[in-house]
Parts: sequence; C-alpha cells; structure tokens
Amino acid sequence: MKILQVHNAYQHLGGEEVVVNAEYDMLKDYGHNIHQWIVQNLGIDNVNILKKANIALRSVWSDKSYQQAYKKLQEFKPDVVHVHNTIPLISPSIYTACNDVGIPVIHTLHNYKLICPGAYLYRQGQACEDCVGKAVAYPSIAKACYRGSCSQSAVTATGLAFHKLLKTYQKNIDIYITLTRFAREKFIQGGLPAEKIAVKPNFVSSDIQVGEHKGQYALFVGKLVEYKGIETLLKAWHLLDESIPLKVVGQGPLEILLKSNLPKGLEYLGTLPRDKVIHLMQNASVLIFPSEWYEPFGMVAVEAFATGLPVIGSRVGGISEIVKEGYSGWTFTPKDAQDLARTVKLAWSDIAELRRRGVMARKQYEDCYSQEQNYRMMMNIYETAIQWHQAGRKSLTVF
Repeated sequence: MKILQVHNAYQHLGGEEVVVNAEYDMLKDYGHNIHQWIVQNLGIDNVNILKKANIALRSVWSDKSYQQAYKKLQEFKPDVVHVHNTIPLISPSIYTACNDVGIPVIHTLHNYKLICPGAYLYRQGQACEDCVGKAVAYPSIAKACYRGSCSQSAVTATGLAFHKLLKTYQKNIDIYITLTRFAREKFIQGGLPAEKIAVKPNFVSSDIQVGEHKGQYALFVGKLVEYKGIETLLKAWHLLDESIPLKVVGQGPLEILLKSNLPKGLEYLGTLPRDKVIHLMQNASVLIFPSEWYEPFGMVAVEAFATGLPVIGSRVGGISEIVKEGYSGWTFTPKDAQDLARTVKLAWSDIAELRRRGVMARKQYEDCYSQEQNYRMMMNIYETAIQWHQAGRKSLTVF
C-alpha cells in the first residue's frame, strides 16, 4: 500500500511527533511504501506582526499548501493520505486537494483542536466544554483560550466556524481516529459524524522488556504543568505519614515547585533520555499518573505497562479506559490529594498485589497496545477508508 503521511510539526517537539514517527517506522517495517510530508513551525513566533497575521489566515486556508499537496498527490499517487496535524501552515486545504485528486483521507485527532480553540478542553485548572457543539466558539475569544490572546483566539474560532459552515470536517475526511472511546464521544458531541470515527490507541514498540521492579520507589514522568497534576502529586506526598520514595522526571513552568519545600522521599531528576526513563520504569514499583485534563491518550502509562509496571491514575477522561481498576492499576479522584495519598498507601502496603497488577499491566499492553495489534487496527482503518471512498461515500455506516 502507498501511504502519504502529513503532519505540521509543533515548535516544541512532543508526543505527536513520537507517534507520527513510530507509525511511519511500523508501516515501513511491514513493507508499505510510505512518504512523509512534514512542515516545521520553527521561528514563526519571531516574525513581525504582518507575517503573523498572514500565518493566521493561512491556518484557515492556504493556496500554497493546496498546490503543494496537489502536486505531491499527482506524483506519488498514494492509496490513502493520513493526516495528523494541519495547523498553522498546511491548513485544511490538504483535504480539498485530496478530494480533488480522489484520494481517501484519514485524520488522527491527537487533541481537541477541532472542537476547542485552546485544544485541551481545559481552562484555569478545570475541564472546560464551553465551546463544544457551538457553531462559533465565541467563549474562547473572550477567555483568550488560544495562546492567551483574544485576537489569536478569534482567528482560530473563525477558522473553525468557517470550516463548519463549509462542512469541511464532515464531508472531506473519510475516517477519523480517536485514541480513546471518551475522546470519540466528545468529538461526536462537537458535531463530527459518529459513523466516521474509529478508536485506535497509540502503541509502544515491542523492544521494551519487562523489568524486575526491585527499586522500591514510585515514579512520575511528564510535563511539569498544572494540567498534569504535579501540584496534586506534591500535596499528596506531603500528606503521607510514611516516607515512600518518589522519583520525578520532567520539566516545565512548575519546576520551581520542586526546588523548595519538597516532601519527604522525593527526588527530582529533571529531563532524561527515553532509555533511562524506561530503565526507571523497569525498576519502579508503581507509576503515578495524576493528570487533571481530558488526556487524549496516556502514552506514559502504556510504556509503564510494557515494563510490567502498574499505574495509579486519575479518573478523568480516557485515563479510566487505560488504567483499569483492579487489573492494571488503581484510580483516584482527580485533583484530590487526600484520595491520591490514600490510594498510594493502599497500593504500597500490598507487595503481592503490586506484582499481580504489574503482570496484568503487561498483558494489557500485549493485548491492546503492542505494535502487532496496532498494525492490524491500522490496516483495517485504511482498507475501510478505501472501500468507503470507492463506494462513493454512500454508505452511512463506516464504524
């Protein structure tokens, strides 16, 4: 199969880039002819105001990207186009180019950008759905949800409204991929057609081995930002009446919290390369995943599962689908430091149960998040998109 993979990379490379490259490597390893079209955002924050305005307009529609896409499609002649992100430089013009050439389109929804100008469904420490389902996401403008700017939020909201009016996202994309059932429901509430939305989680490469987990410490890995629950984590560790070692890996604006008044037993390691993070997982007793927003997917949790490490995760968004209470881990009430402290004490007090849930975590990884399983799901989606497109998009039931 010939596949064109499309992605507008972010200025600060993160999880989406990891997923895009992992899927590229997987499809290439299975013998497919896959070509990447990656556009970089580097330097756009440093341009003058006129160029920024031009970039904002291009994020709604770009003639240049349309022409580039049309040319690539004519030359490469892919069987499918798999889009990951189009904002700001590629723009939704890619979908029109694919339709004009007659190529089916798959789009992976890594965040909530199509129903929330801020992309996170999170504002001021709380989940926020004020714009979900609205024809115009006007609340986001007054609240400056995109980059803290009313003007940039207005452009983003206008772009979403424009393409809703044209039904770009309803008509010009054959299949959407969400990473959890929870995210699928949110996008349906936001107006995307349910019959076009498949659920396919991300995967972890099969080179991660099960660890011995003899380090006797808990582990947190993630960005040090409010919505990742780092403040709740620190409060919970202050509440523990026993010293449970905790290693923290990551960086971010809340790093300052880890440089004073640390709870007993906490060790801050900063950022580490992936191989060292995996090594920490292989020796840890439990991973703490205290996120407070609607995580589209918990890649850190799944990497922990691959090493046989159980997870204590917050009951919010799709995390409850990944961290299964009584099976691959424990769950607690998000933003509730007391409940997190109670859950940590409960897990830490039963070594046999930690090990049992670790075994189940590895099994869940093999059943749901392995490369082999993911490849089968991906091929089913691609083949369904091709069949649906060849049938003239007449059937109303794709998924």
